[in-house]
Amino acid sequence: MEKLCYETLEKQGYEGYLLKEAPERVLQFGEGNFLRAFVDYFIDVLNEKTGFNSKVVLCQPIAPGLADKINEQEGLYTLFLRGFEHGKKVNAKRVISCVSRCLNPYEDYEAVLSCAENPDLRYIACNTTEAGIVYDPACKFSDIPAESYPGKLTQFLYRRFEKLGKEAGKGFVILSCELIDNNGKELEKCVMEYAKQWDLGDEFINWIQSENIFCSTLVDRIVTGYPRNEAASICEELGYQDNLIDTGEVFGFWVIEGPEHLKKELPFEEAGLPVMICDNHKPYKQRKVRILNGAHTSFVLGAYLAGEDIVRDCMDDEVICGFMNKTIYDEIIPTLTLPEEELKSFAASVTERFKNPFIDHALLAISLNSTSKWKARVMPSLKGYVEKNKALPKCITASFAFYIAFYHGTKLTDSGLTASRPAGDEYTVNDDKAVLEFFYDHKDDDVKTLTQAVCKNVAFWGEDLTNIPGFLEAVTNYVTAIKETGAYEVMKDCLK
Repeated sequence: MEKLCYETLEKQGYEGYLLKEAPERVLQFGEGNFLRAFVDYFIDVLNEKTGFNSKVVLCQPIAPGLADKINEQEGLYTLFLRGFEHGKKVNAKRVISCVSRCLNPYEDYEAVLSCAENPDLRYIACNTTEAGIVYDPACKFSDIPAESYPGKLTQFLYRRFEKLGKEAGKGFVILSCELIDNNGKELEKCVMEYAKQWDLGDEFINWIQSENIFCSTLVDRIVTGYPRNEAASICEELGYQDNLIDTGEVFGFWVIEGPEHLKKELPFEEAGLPVMICDNHKPYKQRKVRILNGAHTSFVLGAYLAGEDIVRDCMDDEVICGFMNKTIYDEIIPTLTLPEEELKSFAASVTERFKNPFIDHALLAISLNSTSKWKARVMPSLKGYVEKNKALPKCITASFAFYIAFYHGTKLTDSGLTASRPAGDEYTVNDDKAVLEFFYDHKDDDVKTLTQAVCKNVAFWGEDLTNIPGFLEAVTNYVTAIKETGAYEVMKDCLK
């Protein structure tokens, strides 16, 4: 079978959109599945719909990477976006043609730095994981390359400054996609630290601040990556060998915090893409964390105790899905600041995403580190609801009881805390060591003592939750009910 390349597609009479030649206007640090199914997809559609006419040059951020495979396929790869949309099953295929090449900085760093001399280059996108945006003082300007991503970026910016710093408008729009708060601003802070540490001069520092825009962004798409079990049959159907097939869900949403003029520079709206450029991305991040992530965290532990294993099956259960929807619509949405219709529309998309027939999202995988997740994703809705209604939200309160019941294990090992479902099958609770040790120390407590100890653990929650009127008693009652009648009956009771 012939490999994927422009010639192969031409032989097949490929009728989709392809961009063979265009200036490299985008540099992307990161060549993994997520960016190729998200940023590169959006740029590819921009090229087709608006004549954006941009190629993306990729740079693999760590030594092992995909550069060779990407270059062998001339930057081409097949992307499948799969799931439910407007109640219908979708499996959309697109050959992405916006990528020009991929550079390996550990083999030829000068090739990366020379991109800074390209006057057409305007945008830098990155996703170097949550650990990528970190200031490491051990990095030196003379390193080839600097170990940290912000160090590499500072070196790159300095080359740009040296070659084109005298020309106005030759700075970059930097789109940070890492999953940390204020990702763009945190990246800018690291770059500024290096500029000072390396004594690169006030003129360079002023140029960073005046000619470059560090955008914080919110990214939202589940990307499932290379479909290892299906790859052979997919390639057979495609008629070419593609070693870079990428898969993700249909839903995608990107919020870019930046100045108004970026809307003309990056005409996502004109292309009909779900990308928003605004002056504050935080309300949208709050919406995602509280509704999408909050829904996960509030129902999965109870659903697992009730005998379910994957998210999609939960959506087919009237009680569990009803519990999730009541949590979202009655208890979370009223505490948020965006327009109600916008929030309800997003909530409806969440249910469709959870029903995705192409993703087996395991409840146990979502349960990882549920202590910090509950604090970040669910507790703000609890407190907001109590403040607004002077009463406890039933489902959220029950979800805290599910958390306690799920974490009530009996044996601590190097793998985690061993616990059992009512049917007797064992599972492993995974969380920080201090969390697991706490629950193990309380494994013999009665329900009231255990619940009180958890609620009063300021190290977990940042405050004593027994100070919320009625919370301790309500949670104790729910935990007791879970032990006596099961999590499913508790969910059913919450729907009354």
